[in-house]
Amino acid sequence: MTQSHPRISKAVIPAAGLGTRFLPATKATPKEMLPVVDKPAIQYVVEEAVSAGLDDVLMITGRNKRPLEDHFDRNYELESALQKKGDAGRLAKVQESSDLATMHYVRQGDPRGLGHAVLCAAPHVGHEPFAVLLGDDLIDPRDPLLQRMIEVQEQHGGSVIALMEVAPGQIHLYGCAAVETTTDGDVVKVTGLVEKPDPADAPSNYAVIGRYVLDPHVFDILRQTEPGRGGEIQLTDALQQLAQDEKVGGPVHGVVFKGRRYDTGDRGDYLRAIVRLACEREDLGPDFRTWLRSYVAEEMQQR
Repeated sequence: MTQSHPRISKAVIPAAGLGTRFLPATKATPKEMLPVVDKPAIQYVVEEAVSAGLDDVLMITGRNKRPLEDHFDRNYELESALQKKGDAGRLAKVQESSDLATMHYVRQGDPRGLGHAVLCAAPHVGHEPFAVLLGDDLIDPRDPLLQRMIEVQEQHGGSVIALMEVAPGQIHLYGCAAVETTTDGDVVKVTGLVEKPDPADAPSNYAVIGRYVLDPHVFDILRQTEPGRGGEIQLTDALQQLAQDEKVGGPVHGVVFKGRRYDTGDRGDYLRAIVRLACEREDLGPDFRTWLRSYVAEEMQQR
């Protein structure tokens, strides 16, 4: 018999990072506000949470992150100007971000890692399971990863993490999971986790990507977790404890994701994400693909 677990309603989005890989663009602009075609990256993430039924969103911010709050707030002056011009299309786009979800904000005063950022959400989340979405990973809406993770959590309880198979030589860039198979083809049981291991020491090639559905017991563990790799409080370390002792907060499962993911945390992948998404847009794609083919052909002739 399928066991029933509390329904998830809250999403947490850590957004306090400094964005140093995108300097100087991020000197005064939060990296989450960098445009991916014509929307900031953070809006894609909030839209994903809302599509999964999570319209109570807490954003963990830091200094110089005020534009994030402004983006999801009303801009009456701009809306009035567009209304007077009769520009209904752009007016709808401006209002869309402010109508997406019920947004809340809390500052992570001291940037001490992802685990510490998640811990900042404890007063808002309380004793309910919740989702965590990292802004560097954009998941294509045609591949409903978060919905699937919520289904798995509601079935098994505990926590659920998103996993993706990567080349062995790339596993040192990610958290890595030791797993056991289950009767569901896309679900594994996580028996251990290690943050950015050397390829020779990695327990698998299953990399942890930026989606989590967490049992609230993770907060108790994070409060006791010492700084780990990089001198930061690692969420991976807390999940490792949950995976080793199911009595604390239930089991840890992983959903193996094989869909479309756009990594905007790296400059090269950020550019590739823009190209892919632009190519798939109905309003931009046809002309952009034609130009792109011509450009690539010209470049190949010159080499």
